[in-house]
Amino acid sequence: MESMDLFPVSKRQRAVMLAFLLVLALLWVLPIYSLISNSLKGAGLSNFAHVLTNKINEMPFFMYFVNSLIVAACSCVLTVGIASLAGFAFSKIQFVGKNLIFNIVVICLAVSGAIVLVPFFFILKTMHLYNTYFAVILPEVTLTLPFAVLMMRNNFDGILSELMESAYMDGARLWTIFARIFFPLAGPALINLGVLQVMWSFQDFLLPLMFLTKNRLFTSTIAINVFKGEYGVVGPNIGYLNAALVLISVPSILIFSFARRFIVGGLTAGSLKE
Repeated sequence: MESMDLFPVSKRQRAVMLAFLLVLALLWVLPIYSLISNSLKGAGLSNFAHVLTNKINEMPFFMYFVNSLIVAACSCVLTVGIASLAGFAFSKIQFVGKNLIFNIVVICLAVSGAIVLVPFFFILKTMHLYNTYFAVILPEVTLTLPFAVLMMRNNFDGILSELMESAYMDGARLWTIFARIFFPLAGPALINLGVLQVMWSFQDFLLPLMFLTKNRLFTSTIAINVFKGEYGVVGPNIGYLNAALVLISVPSILIFSFARRFIVGGLTAGSLKE
């Protein structure tokens, strides 16, 4: 028996959709093609070797990745830890002001990161954290938490409350219930959140730019400005600049490639059906 389309479309509509998708694909492919082709100008693949083996402002290239990795790992651990606890509390625990507090958290999703940069600056200066890793880690966690808490609360809502009641009857304490029952069941969502946080951290440009001025602390995204100053955007060193940009993009591509199934599956995983 032949399958039937739920939403049949004409050949003309298919052609229009195909053309539209093709245009979108070109908008993505052309800049990438330009980046890769320019990275091979001059010395070819030797451009990459030059970038990897030469210091820029007395800073080895790999150190930019190390800084990004430190920031991403710390922000991931803090975000996942806080969001899982908060999501569990909002989902399974009754306390005074629960709905009000949760609504405030959700409203924070509408707050742009650029708006709170100045308050962050004064807070970090007061706490003597400016020009440290925490100057980037704490704002990243703060700005991500509203989404993370909402995501984890929805995930815990999908886990049967009867599991909690049964554990209470067996004498388990609240922390034990969370750590041994709900936290493992939320594993796919936690992995998804952790991967997204690492990717967002690796791609973050604004916060490191605002709160880091020491070259030894620069992340890979801030290194772009360093490379522009060292190589320039035109001239014989254009191959070095584009090779550096290609190398900067590699970690995010690798992270997404290895964690793609968690990102796709984690958005809907975690619920239990009777």
